[in-house]
Amino acid sequence: MSRNLRNVLVAGTVSMLAAVSLAVAVGSASAATTPTATFTKVSEWGSGFEGRYTITNGGSSTMNSWQVSFTLPSGTGISSQWDATRSGSGQQVVFANLSWNGTVAPGASVVFGFIGTGTGSPTGCLLNGQPCTGGTQPSPSASTPRPPSPSASPSRPPSPSASPSKPPSPSPSASSGPTGTPVAANGQLRVCGRQLCNKNGKAIQLRGMSTHGIQWYANCATAGSLEVLANEWKADVLRISMYIQEGGYETDPRRFTDLVHNYIELATARGMYAIVDWHMLDPGDPNVNLARAKTFFAEIAERHASKVNVLYEIANEPNEVSWSSIKSYADQVIPVIRQRDPEAVVLVGTPDWSSLSVSGNGNGVATITANPVTAGNLMYVFHFYAASHGNAYYNTFAQAVDTLPMFVTEFGTQQATGDGPNDFTNAQRYLDLMAAKKVSWTNWNYSDDFRSGAVFTTGTCATGQYGGTGRLKPAGAWVRDRIRTPDDF
Repeated sequence: MSRNLRNVLVAGTVSMLAAVSLAVAVGSASAATTPTATFTKVSEWGSGFEGRYTITNGGSSTMNSWQVSFTLPSGTGISSQWDATRSGSGQQVVFANLSWNGTVAPGASVVFGFIGTGTGSPTGCLLNGQPCTGGTQPSPSASTPRPPSPSASPSRPPSPSASPSKPPSPSPSASSGPTGTPVAANGQLRVCGRQLCNKNGKAIQLRGMSTHGIQWYANCATAGSLEVLANEWKADVLRISMYIQEGGYETDPRRFTDLVHNYIELATARGMYAIVDWHMLDPGDPNVNLARAKTFFAEIAERHASKVNVLYEIANEPNEVSWSSIKSYADQVIPVIRQRDPEAVVLVGTPDWSSLSVSGNGNGVATITANPVTAGNLMYVFHFYAASHGNAYYNTFAQAVDTLPMFVTEFGTQQATGDGPNDFTNAQRYLDLMAAKKVSWTNWNYSDDFRSGAVFTTGTCATGQYGGTGRLKPAGAWVRDRIRTPDDF
């Protein structure tokens, strides 16, 4: 809710320089005219890393498929991947394109990634049987089998529109994450009456954190920090806050969509649920961004339809607009998601900054009840800030949880600006109600913003040191303790 924000020196004789220059020129020409695959460790933590391959078509003709194979050293493995299929045996790994990203035009690139366990790095990389650095591979020896053809790899699951059920996941880890995690325990969530229920029909409560705006604080939501969130804080859910305006999605749709894809994969690899937050705020009418929302959610839902852990929050805080306008927006966006991901839970913002109209001096419970969004697996959103939102907000929320399926996707222990002193007493009152009524929540926010509502002290994210409590603000320590006492799944 806060409104922010190697040099290589070469020396030698002239003849040596000439020889080197010639070699470099020839090598560069070769690499520039053939496809390459470049590996990067995006981030590392003690027990693992996030790896990423960028395939670039430096040739003059279109690539219609691609396959990257390499060897991992002993002790290094892969727990999950995205934007590629994975096969192989032992330490030999083979990645291949999916049905939608196999075509790479001249000069274009495509990226896939994975979560690695251990500390090693890939060696002996081949792209379509040739060195990943470009050039020509010598005839393969009997001891180096050529990887199978990409055509033997499984294709992307069929479109959900062909079947009412969610398509099968290409691999167990991509669907439910590691064993012993919230997603492994609960699977595909559904709305049962007014409750959020797991795959067994049991009402559950998810507890977790929201990122700050990823245009400002992406360095606070990393593989390392999410490792702490999932394994030390024991969080069930990550809310991915992607602003539309304020330097967000509208400035670079491709970049921000890719950021969200990556965060979904990072959450999935850790067995957490992921809320995709379309963080519209100003302008307050969600219909202003309707076309953008349709484009964005179509791609997100298409890409992640095989997962069971993605929830869609389609309008963060509508404001200065009627419920009928919000409902009209929802009626147009939800089918875009449902066509591709028919079972996922959708979260709809409520009037006046998702306050159920209380911030507009009204009570939106009756209004919504009289004219609800006609879609299944849907919940309505409520936000509160304990130091600003007293009895009127609490009482309306208490009425709502007995009337409508509710999800608190944002709350803070301080003022509505996300700053100022904490009111832990009133915040606990809300949390007690949510525990009793099994209302799921995410707290604002998992960053080191200067405001009191950001859980980390300023400068923490630059250090990459997230573990323990030494770098937590009072609100951070408070909410960490409450996330660490999870619901009984």
